[in-house]
Amino acid sequence: MGTGLHKEVAYINATSAIGAQGIFRNGQPLAVPGSADVTVLLRAGYEQLGSPYPKFHKMDTLSKLGWLAAEILLTGTPLLERYAAGSVGLALANQSSSLDTDLRYFDTVKDIASPALFVYTLSNIVIGEICIRHGFKGENIFFVQPRFDTTGMADYVQELFAEQAVDACICGWVEVMHTHFEAALFLVEKEAGSSALPLNAHNLEKLYQSITNGNGATDSRS
Repeated sequence: MGTGLHKEVAYINATSAIGAQGIFRNGQPLAVPGSADVTVLLRAGYEQLGSPYPKFHKMDTLSKLGWLAAEILLTGTPLLERYAAGSVGLALANQSSSLDTDLRYFDTVKDIASPALFVYTLSNIVIGEICIRHGFKGENIFFVQPRFDTTGMADYVQELFAEQAVDACICGWVEVMHTHFEAALFLVEKEAGSSALPLNAHNLEKLYQSITNGNGATDSRS
């Protein structure tokens, strides 16, 4: 259940998930077939949204994955209509940092180094792409860890709310390495929505495990 230092100071109001099994929002699948090919799945998800954003096509795979997961998460939820740009934060994590892109960039160095790839050889660039898209200017951090530390993430985000550093925060896991990819994002707000769960390690772990178990069900109402 986490440390319990800031019990129920924030609430998980929405979730999104992207994996080989498909794309989901609040446990409900989008009309996009699952695919083990991340390129195919991300393009299908982008086209399903129907909102043109040409920069998407220039991003590396990690940024595309995080960007699309954020788009799905925030569908119908214009945060800047309710919160100041500086009060919306992001806290993401993964295992491989930007290594997938680093290796792709290294391959280009053998011929002509690709500046387009070099731009993305930092894991936190995915946060920048999400912030640029939505105009967020709040606290942000990217953790690199062996697995999704839901206790540490819950405590960190709870602390942001307890200190009134944010009114809303997108947190979660965005991992890409070779053929493996997985995204799980959570919209946390200071006020509980109609289907909210209190933010704590137990609830965050439960929602995340539902993704890693392969069913994509991340419904905050369960």
